[in-house]
Amino acid sequence: MFTKVMVKRIYILIVMMLVSVFGIAQMGNNQNQIEIKGSVMGKENRTPIAQVQVSTDRGNYTFTNSLGEFKIKASLGDVLIFESPEFETVRHRITSNEDVDVLVEGYSDRRSSQRIKKESISERNSLADHQRFLDSANLYKKTDLEKSIDFIAQSIEPLGSSGNKTELAKSLSALGEIYMYHEQYDLAITNFKDALAARESNKTKLLLGQVYVLNGDFQKGEEMLLPLVDVKNMVPYQRVELFEALGDANKGMSKLRDAQEYYQQGLVIAEKNQISPKVIDLSSKMGAAFASENRSIEAEGFYQNSLSLSKKVAPERMIQESEKVADFYNQKSRYDDEIQLRKQSLSELNQLPRPSAPVEGRGVSRADTITSQRINYKIANAYIAQEKLDEAIPYLEKSIVEADKEDDLVVQKDATRKLSEVYRNKGDYTKALETYQDYVAVVDSLYVRKEQEISQAARFSREIANTQNRISSLEQERELNQSKYSLAVTEQQLYEETSKRQKWIIYSLIFGIALMAFTAFLYYRSNKQQKLANNLLALKSLRTQMNPHFIFNALNSVNNYIAKSDERSANRFLSEFSVLMRSVLENSEQDFISLTQELELLELYVKLEHSRFQDKFDYKIKVDDKVDVDAFQIPPMLLQPYIENAIWHGLRYKEEKGFLHIKVDQLTNDMLEITIEDNGIGRKKSAAIKTANQRKQKSKGMGNIKKRIQILNDMYKNRVEVSISDLNEDQTGTKVSLKLKKK
Repeated sequence: MFTKVMVKRIYILIVMMLVSVFGIAQMGNNQNQIEIKGSVMGKENRTPIAQVQVSTDRGNYTFTNSLGEFKIKASLGDVLIFESPEFETVRHRITSNEDVDVLVEGYSDRRSSQRIKKESISERNSLADHQRFLDSANLYKKTDLEKSIDFIAQSIEPLGSSGNKTELAKSLSALGEIYMYHEQYDLAITNFKDALAARESNKTKLLLGQVYVLNGDFQKGEEMLLPLVDVKNMVPYQRVELFEALGDANKGMSKLRDAQEYYQQGLVIAEKNQISPKVIDLSSKMGAAFASENRSIEAEGFYQNSLSLSKKVAPERMIQESEKVADFYNQKSRYDDEIQLRKQSLSELNQLPRPSAPVEGRGVSRADTITSQRINYKIANAYIAQEKLDEAIPYLEKSIVEADKEDDLVVQKDATRKLSEVYRNKGDYTKALETYQDYVAVVDSLYVRKEQEISQAARFSREIANTQNRISSLEQERELNQSKYSLAVTEQQLYEETSKRQKWIIYSLIFGIALMAFTAFLYYRSNKQQKLANNLLALKSLRTQMNPHFIFNALNSVNNYIAKSDERSANRFLSEFSVLMRSVLENSEQDFISLTQELELLELYVKLEHSRFQDKFDYKIKVDDKVDVDAFQIPPMLLQPYIENAIWHGLRYKEEKGFLHIKVDQLTNDMLEITIEDNGIGRKKSAAIKTANQRKQKSKGMGNIKKRIQILNDMYKNRVEVSISDLNEDQTGTKVSLKLKKK
């Protein structure tokens, strides 16, 4: 008689066998790959043909360089596919490791003769320089963001007035890939769109769809990717990437069944063409999709398949897949299985060679990097979930030591806090206190580090913006040079044929004027877009300044409790403060958030301040029943500085207990008024009691707010209006009135 557990295990085994059938077979065929070299040239004059896509029927692909040469990994029996707009697709089956030279008949007559007529020697040299700089940009793509972008700019410069849209599209598409790798998704989208505007390409469309998905715009990603499903000449690897991206987009939109279907289609193609990395990726994603539907048996089958295949690829990949499966076990409360798997991952990770020193230049910092300190921390959490506190302590201590050694303050902070909680739960309050003090010290260091990172990020953003502006200027200059070149040719033709073609002279002049007007329009629009981009950068900079200012002001309250040794109040305050900070940081990248979110943040902030100054003021937040708060949006952190001023400069110095009143009233259908009133000592008396040092300093928060309102009103046509006045005739109390339009 089979038990339910035995039936479940048999079902898991069947699923794993079905999923692994193709995957295991395809892994063995990748061991005998050889490097195939060759070239693509015109048959008549041996003219090199650059940027020909060379791919195999198994998914590997590359492009010919400026000399028409290529290198690609393949196996005996594979089919090489040569694709280019310049000639019909060519296929060649590999029977040995000899070089493969493709000669395109008629290419030199059709193409080179046109170049001889239209291009000078210097222009041909410029195209060679363009390809050379483009190759250099791809070389530094993953190791040095600034250097790769600079090479892209240099690749555009030689194009000049040649008007070669194909080369321009290649440069812009390569720039988009660089930004995409370094997670600058907005810039990647802009450059992919510009590349498509210069020349349409299925590869660029696929990249644009992928970056939409990575940026969280799943609807646009799906709209861009769906038409590519019907494209016939797409190589297998790209088609696998297409279905994978469509699966990611549908998963992001919570369409789990559709996501599973797309993943399954990609998995079939990857298994058929023996594309090992994608078989592992898609198996893992199928497991995640089933796990999201609580279909644990199917999920575990796919996860085990991805783990089994990864063991045959590389230790790093096996560790990566092991951690995914361990996370799945954690979600299902299978802590023993999780701990066993993570210990295996830790053992494998410790056997890997230490990474070499990073290449100079800016790389990319991945938040999901698998490190021994992170694995130790997760093992400890699994033990804690089982209430095995003694077993958890050594792993927490290892995590703290390794995080300190690797300068990983985030893991060090989390592990130190968790260790303090474990000691407290065990009743060892002395060690709990000591560990908590270590935690506070790490938090302080982390805040300093974050402030430095914010400053560096702002400076780096300016550098990227300057380089991007340079590239845009080069494109504008190229368009202007192309216009001048076309006009010069037109004028020469008109001069030679004046006597015969008077009518064509008039038409050409009209064409020239229209072209100049169109060029001027493009220049005007570009300047307008540049102004908008500058405003957005300024807003981002101001928001970046606002967050540290708010954090440090709020931390004063925490410091007060710590100074008084009021641990319970400090813990409660820190808990509420963490909720507030999480919401503030989540909204910090947006120009506007809903009024509901802003009021929730304000209520939590006032509550925190009231807990410190209970003897100084009471407060009330009243929203008129007629107000539809969900219909209005407001810049984040706009009201907080006014409330902060009311408490710290008005109510705090009042001898008797004061009152803070926040009201939201509907003025019209499209406008509401937010009023902040306090019966404090007033602005005049507050200014009088300031110290000499305080008079020299300007309110950073208020100055920041004024600049933000000015920029937002300039961008959105006077959407926000703020006025400040005395509440009473004797200049006591303060009233802040903020009027907000709906659109």
